[in-house]
Amino acid sequence: MEMHQVRYFLAVARNLNFTRAAEECHVSQPSLTRAIKNLEIELGGELFRRERSNSHLTELGQVMLPLLKNSYESALAAKSQAEKMKSGALASLRIALTQSVDFDIVSDSLQEVGRSFEEINITCQRLSGEGVLKGLRNGDVDICITGDLEESWDRLDTWELFVEPHAVALSVEHPLAARTRLDLTDLASERLITRPYCSMWPTCASILREVGVDIDRCHEAGSDRDVIRLLEAGLGVALVPLSTRIGDRSCKIPLSHDFKKSIHLYAVAGRQRSKALNGLINLLRSADWDRFQDLEIAN
Repeated sequence: MEMHQVRYFLAVARNLNFTRAAEECHVSQPSLTRAIKNLEIELGGELFRRERSNSHLTELGQVMLPLLKNSYESALAAKSQAEKMKSGALASLRIALTQSVDFDIVSDSLQEVGRSFEEINITCQRLSGEGVLKGLRNGDVDICITGDLEESWDRLDTWELFVEPHAVALSVEHPLAARTRLDLTDLASERLITRPYCSMWPTCASILREVGVDIDRCHEAGSDRDVIRLLEAGLGVALVPLSTRIGDRSCKIPLSHDFKKSIHLYAVAGRQRSKALNGLINLLRSADWDRFQDLEIAN
């Protein structure tokens, strides 16, 4: 089945007249008639019932009309998208973040890239550390933003964006919320809300055990959103990266312990990058990350 056959069929279906359909398609009537005939042979039956100057759709033609119309419109849309991508008017970005990385890290740069293109398609995935590396290797994602990866790959381009401290997050009504700084030992009598999906959790757990914090008696959250809800309910305290958005009903208190996490941008070296992707990488690398490194600015 050729697309010009579908186009001729749709023209005849609109006009119910082969002559007018041929004029609309800028082809001779014999060429149009021959194309329709070949389409009928392929579909196994007549599509039109010809009655002198007027034609009518047969039962098969009526069934085929919406299907072929959708096919033709999809083909036109695909061609339009391809032309936009070729001209640079359409940009496509596939981004992966691990569960413990706040989307705020990339949102401003995405907004800036979006201003440069007529249309931009963004796919954002939440992946595990292993999933991030797999996505890059398989070409399923263009860039990843996460902490240190446990597994290395010699084809990775790696840029450290910033190093952010952790803070104690708790409800604004919590007694410790009035403090200007906390020590890890202050958490010994508190119910901890843990973030096991964070790559820093094993290190954090070890340090907390050393200072006497009972990490076995804790709440376990599945996402930062869950952490926030538990905080707001006054059900415990949590150690969170400075970039974590916690809302107005909770607050972050600086830690005296120097507990920090490096945030990296990863891409595949040598792989062709679009103008939009290069722009996003450059924006992320040159961004002012002070708000994620200084608690006073962040608050």
